[in-house]
Amino acid sequence: MRSLQRAGGIAAHIASGTFVVGLLMLVLLLGDFADPATPADAVAELTTHGSLITVWVLVTTVVFGAALVPLSLALRQGAGSDDGSELARVAAPFGLIWAGVIIAAGMVWTVGYHAVSDLAAQDADAAGALWRTVDTVGDGLGGGNEVVGAIWVILASVAAWQARALPRWIAVIGAVAGAAGLATLIPGASDAGAVFGIGMIVWFTAVGTVLTSRARKDQSTAAATQPVQAR
Repeated sequence: MRSLQRAGGIAAHIASGTFVVGLLMLVLLLGDFADPATPADAVAELTTHGSLITVWVLVTTVVFGAALVPLSLALRQGAGSDDGSELARVAAPFGLIWAGVIIAAGMVWTVGYHAVSDLAAQDADAAGALWRTVDTVGDGLGGGNEVVGAIWVILASVAAWQARALPRWIAVIGAVAGAAGLATLIPGASDAGAVFGIGMIVWFTAVGTVLTSRARKDQSTAAATQPVQAR
């Protein structure tokens, strides 16, 4: 049990790190690409900063999605799903679904952006149209709204709190972040996405700290209770 809890704690810190790295890259390096005035501007950014944009996409989608898998399983285990916690059983699949769709979005963006860059040298208008298509599909999967992630963090937080696997304050942060994520469905509520992102950074960090601390404590307890072998 403690190995999965440790893996989940490390994964939570990795997930938090991907949010931080992605946000910093977006603000400091990729602001013009994230909010282009026209499709032509986005295509120009892709041809100029294609490698940097690819790194950004892979960190925020593939690395993040991969980290979600052990974290979702660790939270399910910690909430006592094997003892019949129905809420924990329901929550875990949403975490795995979120991992799947966010990785799929990353693959769409990565392959699609390369295709846009290749097309730009031949037909700028066609490249702009392709960028619109790629960005719309990618946003639909993992960027335009945060519904799947919001459902998961709310259910996982409540289930873990009920099982006393997480403190109440962490569960509250998860519920608030999740509510902000659900609000991204509302047209014009773009600020809700920022609240969700910041809330998830805090939540992932807190969950990671709890899980890794618990794993170390369990390891120390097991070592202390292990009988001394006779020489």
